[in-house]
Amino acid sequence: MNHPRRLLFALALLFPLAVVGAKGGLLDRSFRPLAGKTPINLQQAYAGKVLLVVNTASKCGFTPQFEGLEALQAKYKGKGFAVLGFPSGDFREQEFTDEKQIQEFCTLTYGVKFPMFEKVHVKGDEATPLYKDLLVATGEAPKWNFHKYLIARDGRTVTSFGTRTKPDDKDLVAAIETALAVPAPPAKTAR
Repeated sequence: MNHPRRLLFALALLFPLAVVGAKGGLLDRSFRPLAGKTPINLQQAYAGKVLLVVNTASKCGFTPQFEGLEALQAKYKGKGFAVLGFPSGDFREQEFTDEKQIQEFCTLTYGVKFPMFEKVHVKGDEATPLYKDLLVATGEAPKWNFHKYLIARDGRTVTSFGTRTKPDDKDLVAAIETALAVPAPPAKTAR
């Protein structure tokens, strides 16, 4: 590993950060699927998986990254990986206001099948608590659309990749593969 970000992520996998956020951890939050009604608790739905959390926007110059994100999802889904998309209009309002329109655009234009959730705020005081905790965990808030947070299977170890990091970037792919190589933590049993 010659890239500092990969080395830091690998070290963080060995020495996890303190749990940030909600009572059950960073992912103990519920969001509605895009244009859906019933919220999904991320901790319950994605426990033990490696996650790439991305703030998306349909009318952005980086929108073609949807194709690469879908390719990552398809390649690594069977190994315990998921891309989670969170549409946001925080940067020059480059997202549709109607969630059905966002869903249709992503599906019909880019073939997006990875989970997309309700439109959220990702920066400043209005940021959803998940994004506030991602800022605390990494020291980096999204500066634009398609910022990526890689969350390890432990749900606590997080690294950040900026907008210009494409989904097929060798450092991002290596970090995903490094995270996938670490076994999922044992499931907690009820007492």
